[in-house]
Amino acid sequence: MTENSPLTIVADENIPLVREAFATLGQVRTLPGRGITREAVREADMLLVRSITKVNEALLGDTRVKFVATATIGTDHVDQDWLAARGIGFASAPGSNSNSVAEYVTAALLFWAERNEIELAGKTLGVVGVGHVGSKVVAKAQALGMYVLCNDPPVRRAGGHDDYVDLDHLIRLADAVTFHVPLETGGEDPTFHLIEASLMDRLADGKPAALLINSSRGGVQDTASLLAAREARRAEDLRPVDLVLDVWENEPNIDLPLLDETILATPHIAGYSLDGKLAGTMMIYQAACAHFGRPAAWTLPADIPGPKFPVVEIETADLSDQDIARLAVRHAYDIEWDDAALRQIAEQPADKQGVYFDELRRRYPVRREFPAVAVRLAGDRPSAAAMLRGLGFRVRE
Repeated sequence: MTENSPLTIVADENIPLVREAFATLGQVRTLPGRGITREAVREADMLLVRSITKVNEALLGDTRVKFVATATIGTDHVDQDWLAARGIGFASAPGSNSNSVAEYVTAALLFWAERNEIELAGKTLGVVGVGHVGSKVVAKAQALGMYVLCNDPPVRRAGGHDDYVDLDHLIRLADAVTFHVPLETGGEDPTFHLIEASLMDRLADGKPAALLINSSRGGVQDTASLLAAREARRAEDLRPVDLVLDVWENEPNIDLPLLDETILATPHIAGYSLDGKLAGTMMIYQAACAHFGRPAAWTLPADIPGPKFPVVEIETADLSDQDIARLAVRHAYDIEWDDAALRQIAEQPADKQGVYFDELRRRYPVRREFPAVAVRLAGDRPSAAAMLRGLGFRVRE
């Protein structure tokens, strides 16, 4: 291959505009993420994936791949040490879908509050993992009037945020907890099966209602332990923690009994906004250009599909600020639609359920983030307008 000769590129078909972007560098072949095999990449110069493709020696041994990129925040599906040892370049898309996930958490909190007739203002949210995603979750929770407790041992050890608390303290004090951690099986801060029975018991203790959200990685929760804990609490006539799960152990073959235990269940799509996906495409495209010393000739198109409801009009009379926020968020992102779609997995034959899960992700509809939506308030409600702006909406009073 000469310095400017076309590259051979294999890409996950679920990376938006990947053909358009990377056609400026060479020939692009797209495949389903689970269909990317060693044979498919044997003659490729570049591999572009999302989170469902495991990138390691088993996939890339004896191939000519020189650069790998994942269009995701998470990187636990990539053996970076193996890539580095063989001089294979690597890039990810840190922060690309962080706002999308934070909006997902916002929608889940507002759904939980409505379901339980809870006022979020004054309640405490625990945020475990305060990186790109967690920091945005903190800002949106504060816009809702919530107190926030943060836990992030690596950040605290590095000398930042002396106000961060230990996990046990956070769990015992928080009304709701959301996890935004990488999947780590070892090291100083293992997260594998971090969410288990004793954690759930401590979260539930002494509270009329408690919520746990996991949109990080399925392996962060211990499925068997959670199910056993919930049965034990029922046997003692104790209310279990409300669960919102976007991620699952053994995806795409998820545990249906655990799904039945959730108040909201979604198919690993918290970060699936079009805005986040396109940001990821742009980030890995620019990284690939830099790696191969090629000019970045592609830019995002101007005609990105708009939201289903570009303008939302809300009559503020007789509504609380939280009610107004719930209406605006539901128009921008209806988390209950995603929940209903996943629950239909139980109607599929057992050997087709994994396929159904993957299809929900592959055919996920366009979802724009809150800044793409304008909210028009009928009535003088500066407090509601401030809340909506804090969540990211454009407000017209």
